[in-house]
Amino acid sequence: MKQNESSITSLISAFGRAYHCQYDTPLIFDDYIAKVLITPQEFSDIRENMIRGIHFFNPDMAHQLKDDPDKIIKWITQVQLSPITLARAAYCERVLLHEVALGLKQVVILGAGMDTFALRHPELEDTLELFEVDYPATQQFKRERLDQAKLVIPGNLHFVPMDFTHEPTYERLTNEGLKKRKTMVSLLGVSYYLTKEDLSNLLRHVFSDLPTGSSLVLDYADEHLFEEKGRFNRVENMVKLAAMGGEPMQSCFTYEEMERLLADVGLLIYEHLSPEEIQDRYFSNRTDDLSAFETNHFIHAVKK
Repeated sequence: MKQNESSITSLISAFGRAYHCQYDTPLIFDDYIAKVLITPQEFSDIRENMIRGIHFFNPDMAHQLKDDPDKIIKWITQVQLSPITLARAAYCERVLLHEVALGLKQVVILGAGMDTFALRHPELEDTLELFEVDYPATQQFKRERLDQAKLVIPGNLHFVPMDFTHEPTYERLTNEGLKKRKTMVSLLGVSYYLTKEDLSNLLRHVFSDLPTGSSLVLDYADEHLFEEKGRFNRVENMVKLAAMGGEPMQSCFTYEEMERLLADVGLLIYEHLSPEEIQDRYFSNRTDDLSAFETNHFIHAVKK
């Protein structure tokens, strides 16, 4: 991604959360603020572009749903766009709120994009410090949207502009007020786009001065990412779309590879959710098309 361009994936992810909040039931993740960070025109444009692109996702469904654009966009969001975004956000927030109940005081959100946790939890403003790390352009874009929506940036939310694929540095976080105490770090929707070396370097820099008991929540793609087609070819489509959007996916891992990478930076896996376990936890007993992606896993790891 270029320094002067906001991430389109962060905008599409926000669209997926906003659409889910308005049109799906029951909710997997209730991000009721996401919709105000997207202008009505952008929401309409994304919606129309996806409807026009139904042939890319699945020609058979394009023919079957051709006379009903509302069903087209629901099918695309539920099958292709939303499952990973919703489930990983729900998982991360569950872990985070549990950690807060145990006394956690600070959180680092790497690749924060259009994250809305601080805005949705004003009750934590005096007890939890949040540090959002992302590209300068993405953060500027978010600041503008918050301003347009007349949303005040909470006092506990700190923006830390950084291209962490080239210049990960703990110093920038400490300059913004990060203290050497137990911290939770989230890395959602990022590992796919980094080389394995870059991911290792990033985690090593971030966790180098954090104390024992600090933890990480991340999602990653398994070793089948570039060969698995998935339901309605959605895994293959995801990889193609990322490349077409200028943010190609670069890395996938066996569980053993991820375990070794984390161990090398001092992290032990506390919890791992496979696609089947994600399906059971977040998508079971649904009557719509939302289901867990075939290649995605979640991990909660703790610094030893």
